[in-house]
Amino acid sequence: MEQKNHHHQHHGHSSQDKEAQEHQHHDHHRMMIEDFKRRFWVSIILTLPVLLLSPMIQDWLSVSWSFSGDKWVLFGLSSLIYFYGGWPFLKGLAEEMKKLKPGMMTLIAVAISAAYLYSSAVVFGLAGKTFFWELATLIDVMLLGHWLEMRSVLGASKALEALAALMPDEATVVHDDHTMKVKVSELKAGDVILIKPGEKVPADGVIIEGESELNESMLTGESKPVSKGIDDEVIGGAVNGNGAIKVEVNNTGDESYLSKVIGMVRDAQGQKSQTQRLADKAAFWLTIVALTAGFGTFFIWLALGEELSFALERMVTVMVICCPHALGLAIPLVAAISTSISAKNGLLIRNRTAFENARKISTIVFDKTGTLTKGSHAVTRIVSLSDAYSEQDILRYASSVESPSEHHISKGLARRSEADGVELYPVSDFKYESGVGVNGTVNDKKVQAGGFVLLEKLGMSPPEDQDDGVETKIFTIIDDQLVGFITFADEIRESSAPAIKTLQQNGIKVSLLTGDNEKVAAAVAKELGMDDYMAEVLPEEKQEKVKVLQQKGEFVAMTGDGVNDAPALAQADVGIAIGSGTDVAAETADIVLVDSDPKDIANLILFGKATYRKMVQNLGWATGYNLIALPLATGFVPGLIISPAFGAALMSISTIICAINAQLLKGSMATQ
Repeated sequence: MEQKNHHHQHHGHSSQDKEAQEHQHHDHHRMMIEDFKRRFWVSIILTLPVLLLSPMIQDWLSVSWSFSGDKWVLFGLSSLIYFYGGWPFLKGLAEEMKKLKPGMMTLIAVAISAAYLYSSAVVFGLAGKTFFWELATLIDVMLLGHWLEMRSVLGASKALEALAALMPDEATVVHDDHTMKVKVSELKAGDVILIKPGEKVPADGVIIEGESELNESMLTGESKPVSKGIDDEVIGGAVNGNGAIKVEVNNTGDESYLSKVIGMVRDAQGQKSQTQRLADKAAFWLTIVALTAGFGTFFIWLALGEELSFALERMVTVMVICCPHALGLAIPLVAAISTSISAKNGLLIRNRTAFENARKISTIVFDKTGTLTKGSHAVTRIVSLSDAYSEQDILRYASSVESPSEHHISKGLARRSEADGVELYPVSDFKYESGVGVNGTVNDKKVQAGGFVLLEKLGMSPPEDQDDGVETKIFTIIDDQLVGFITFADEIRESSAPAIKTLQQNGIKVSLLTGDNEKVAAAVAKELGMDDYMAEVLPEEKQEKVKVLQQKGEFVAMTGDGVNDAPALAQADVGIAIGSGTDVAAETADIVLVDSDPKDIANLILFGKATYRKMVQNLGWATGYNLIALPLATGFVPGLIISPAFGAALMSISTIICAINAQLLKGSMATQ
């Protein structure tokens, strides 16, 4: 199994250095695009007189304007085009030769050099005909193709820039009585910052004053604003709603959630998946084939008694046509675009191969809590065991005594009381005992609430209950009398059922894995129409369960969010961590879902399939095109001969088709 933790944080660089490098990288790319553009326009202008002075073009236009020394003018202009327009290719040839890896640049450089040197020799007295105009148009088309191709690649990196641009560059720091603006890069953990309505959150932190709705959609893909108050965490890059909040910074710069996201996305874009390595191999072999076929064509035509210029023209055309541009672009472009789109939709791809393998998944194992269910508790039943207290009284006392607590049980009770319109009593002498329960004085009565542990502690025996097992129970004890209990169930997310249906329609078996008891597991699996469930699985057994499925020949994806899911996530063929979970889960997973939404998992798999499909289409197109174009270029097919420039145009078109096809991926994510 390949090692998945290839994600080390680089500390030691200040965030400014990093930004500067980023900036340079992008500017460098832009400068190169500008450079190709400039060379293209200069070459085009120089090409016009070359065309008008070429004997063949003059024949076509049936004009003849020759003057003494016109071939020297031709030679001069063509030399300019060859050295200025062809420079990127000649430089590329030198670099590729240094690495002993002949590639596209080698092909183009060999082709244009052969054409140029031969034509120059003719000017200096060798018998034959020049093809300067073919050389000029060939260089023009090549420059144009490169320029367009680089522009489309830049489009993919722009998504990363969009992520980076999310971060504001200034923050308002609060000092005792006054505030001051500082650069975000100067923020330190522990600083208190004021975030006004509508401002972006400059760094991760915890709210210490105020409450507001925050829009985190750019980070989590969740469109609904999330309401947050004191002690809630905020993420750098989120947009503040209508309230002013003060936040204590805990992660700055390099450690912030957003920069980790950007880091992961960049790692993933840079990683080569197996499909990509295949394309690199194909491009390498195609280059060798092109060089061999080129020289082969040249010598065969000479052997057949054709003149040198014709043989040379065929050789140049073959080399140009065979340029594996489309191949070189077919996969990386799709990879870069898919990573960026995924990031925007809340899927962080950490391992490209796993993402492309999403198409092979045959079984997906869901860890129940927090993935398919909300991990929150809703009241299901209220049972009174005493004539003195009605069900409403029990809810009222239990909710009141629990109200100061932060526990999800207390939140569940509060929601139910609110829904039933029950007024709460004030509480005094509140105490919380971890794992046991709470107690306090409510309405002058001593009230205790807690689970079975509390009953044991008080020496009470739990009441008989037919429906035992599916839920969590909280007992209410008033003045040392057990008066009733309230049961809670973990709510199933609305998006769970449709997501599972989508997966099943795509021929994927869906299985539930949980530490909960048999009854709970069976109930959830049945409600969601899942194929299978595994209940009462101890944390350390999760990995084993995944292994067993793999031994049966299943290609397993696992989703989980907790520390105890990490080994299973690493074991699975595709590990998917749920973003709201722990960092440990995220570190071992191949793909991290920023939001805890099961429908993202269905999207992920379908998008993985779409991405792979695009890669295969591009590979097929690129190789197929070469197979058809190569014989035409050799000139051995009677009646079908294409000129070098037309060959170059064909090649550029094939590249651009690959680029456009890759861009179409954007639509496939949007339609889901």
